[in-house]
Amino acid sequence: MSIQQEKALFSRLKLPMIVAPMFLVSSPELVIASSKSGVIGSLPAANARTVETLNEWMAQVHGELNSQSLPWLFNMIVHSSYDRFDAEIELVRKYQPAIVSTALGSPKRVMEVVKSYGGKVYADVITPGMAKKSADAGVDGLILVTQGAGGHTGRYNPLAFIAEVRQFWDGPLGIAGCISHGSDVAAMLVAGADFVASGTRYIAATESFASDEYKQMLVDTDIEGVVETKAVSGVLANWMQASLDKAGIDPDASNDAKIDFSGNISTANKAWKDVWSAGQGVGSTTAIESATGITERFYNEFTDALKRSQAIAAGYLA
Repeated sequence: MSIQQEKALFSRLKLPMIVAPMFLVSSPELVIASSKSGVIGSLPAANARTVETLNEWMAQVHGELNSQSLPWLFNMIVHSSYDRFDAEIELVRKYQPAIVSTALGSPKRVMEVVKSYGGKVYADVITPGMAKKSADAGVDGLILVTQGAGGHTGRYNPLAFIAEVRQFWDGPLGIAGCISHGSDVAAMLVAGADFVASGTRYIAATESFASDEYKQMLVDTDIEGVVETKAVSGVLANWMQASLDKAGIDPDASNDAKIDFSGNISTANKAWKDVWSAGQGVGSTTAIESATGITERFYNEFTDALKRSQAIAAGYLA
């Protein structure tokens, strides 16, 4: 398949966007509503308390979306400490999501199964070095997690990150981190990306698993209320300061704990269950609304941004 055919998936959508897979937030209902609204919904495997529950969720999503030929994404932790990998990859074989994205480890672990049914493997990466390793491993797409992203975050500016990765990668390329308006989508396409991933705006969707208190904190928080720290999970991430304060967590505390995803991380006594993440674009979340409403708002902002860019181009190219 050619590079252009690989990228065609996003040109068929209302917006070239993935709703990011969000730990303890993304629900089957959010996946379904997002994909039906014209973007790609995503389901993180670790959100299900048991493999049996995950099987039910994947059957629900598959039944609602595959019959309408609507793509969805399944996100897997591939870190060596993650206990459920073998069971989850068998569910991938069974339900065949269009895209499987990997995090916190090598995407090689999922390649054989996903490619056997014609699915695509995308890798979340936070450095050009990780992007190069994933490209060499044979992934179909890269998602660059940039500075300011909610949850586990990156350290690099998206413009610089895109420019470096495009030196060796011409396949599908996405940007995650502070994608809060349709104009952000347009800007990243102009900068060289093919699609984006947006998370924080969709945490406040009525279909998400987030509690009412979490959603209201998003509405009440702005960029200065977001703090970057390793103190929660040992992995650099962005969290709402008010949430850390409530949990009694000092973001400046040193944390040299080894990354550990063993056990059932959706139910285990892990600190990140009790604190709430958000990206630096949180100030754009001003209301709790449906996933369809959020996508529609993005789309209207996106088309307005394209019209502005056309007018700018006309002035410079005249």
